[in-house]
Amino acid sequence: MLGGRRVLLAVTGGVAAYKSAYLARRLVESGADVRVILTESAREFVGPQTFAAITGSPPFTELFGEDSVSPHTELARWADVIVVAPATAATMARIATGMSNDLVSATLLASTVPVLIAPAMHTEMWEHPATQRNVKTLTADGYHLVGPETGALAGGDTGMGRVAEPDEILEMAERLVAPPTGARRVLVTAGGTREPVDPVRYLGNRSTGKMGHAIASHAARLGFDVTLVTTSDLPTSPSVKTVPVETAQDMFEAVAGIDADIVIMAAAVADFRPAHPSQVKLARSEGLDSIDLVPNPDILASVVARVERPFVVGFAAETGELARAVDKARSRDVDLLVYNDVSEPGSGFGTDTNRVVIIDREGNTEAWPMMAKEDVAAELFQRVMEEMATNG
Repeated sequence: MLGGRRVLLAVTGGVAAYKSAYLARRLVESGADVRVILTESAREFVGPQTFAAITGSPPFTELFGEDSVSPHTELARWADVIVVAPATAATMARIATGMSNDLVSATLLASTVPVLIAPAMHTEMWEHPATQRNVKTLTADGYHLVGPETGALAGGDTGMGRVAEPDEILEMAERLVAPPTGARRVLVTAGGTREPVDPVRYLGNRSTGKMGHAIASHAARLGFDVTLVTTSDLPTSPSVKTVPVETAQDMFEAVAGIDADIVIMAAAVADFRPAHPSQVKLARSEGLDSIDLVPNPDILASVVARVERPFVVGFAAETGELARAVDKARSRDVDLLVYNDVSEPGSGFGTDTNRVVIIDREGNTEAWPMMAKEDVAAELFQRVMEEMATNG
């Protein structure tokens, strides 16, 4: 369930920190990509080298002084799920009150992904009214708690406050990233189709497939069964089933054979193709007066028209014409349309960033700032989940 997911493990200062080393091992064994934050107090109980050896990456320890300019925001954006284990009473108090004076609390304040908190403290600290108020605040704010349990505590005491066992924490983390019931299959199209003129030349566009591949990889990290129909040879998550295609007809036939609950059509599909492509290379000396074009099949329309209609997201690469994209969203009956102006620097084909406008089926628009395509993919999937939950 956690295969390919990015798990941020935050370890705070309690004797139960020794169990977090085993938890890190179990997360790695589950296939997760694991990074660790160690608070200053946690380092009194377990050393950074232990987690570096287990995860293959040195832990993050400071809000300031790291190589990164902004480690808390980068870690928040990187993670698919955050696990705080053990979580001391002091850490829970900081999170509940919105403080951001260490790397753990600052990262959580900057994050929008699920957060799992595993409390660990003495019974009297757990039962104190201040801690219980903080627990209520945390759960009301959307944080998830696992434990604590009754058992042996530090100093020979026995009572409520023992941290949940690592395997229980692992199981709860898996539940948090499981896709919603009834929407497990995702189909993504990516890249620019190439329509042959002869065996050497083709009509095409500048799309590289970066946006579609980012969407497919993010969907896979969320636990969906993902199929990517693409003209691009860019890498993607190992769990993504990739179907290589070249022409619009290839893509049409591939998409037609794939059932899905969510379809995100990020490919730049040619509207027309040469009617009579040559079987041999055309010679310059022979000249070419014209190329007769015929329409390609409308892949988006074919998906929208399915009897068991999936949730459909279309893409519109335009050059400054938002009104045209709004009309397209209304007329094509998509659930969401993603518009971007490919003439804007940093938002065109082949870039690592994108500035998009999300358009719903009523024509309402929401402009997003310029951001990395991986971040656009994450925000887009969040919006899809919200739309599906709202509209049933």
